[in-house]
Amino acid sequence: MTKSSFDLEELRKDVQLFEAMYPIVVALTQLQELVDDTCLAVWSEAYAAALQVHNYAKASGQGAGLDAVVGEMGQRFARKPRKAKAQEATVTSGGATV
Repeated sequence: MTKSSFDLEELRKDVQLFEAMYPIVVALTQLQELVDDTCLAVWSEAYAAALQVHNYAKASGQGAGLDAVVGEMGQRFARKPRKAKAQEATVTSGGATV
């Protein structure tokens, strides 16, 4: 590469822009992590509350017209057999056993 084909000033501008943007990228990354953590915590709390409602409705809702609701909620909280989970892990990992 010859000196005439290399723009040193452009390189300086690029480095300067990178240095200016880097703290913003770090801050956005940290913010994204906080948002992700908050979403996970909220989902966990909502799931736990819904599970309590399901268990209560299942225990006391017989004959009270809640059978359809309990059945629908039961599908959400039904546990998958271990064999299905193992197959799912194999599929999501591209065929390699996890």
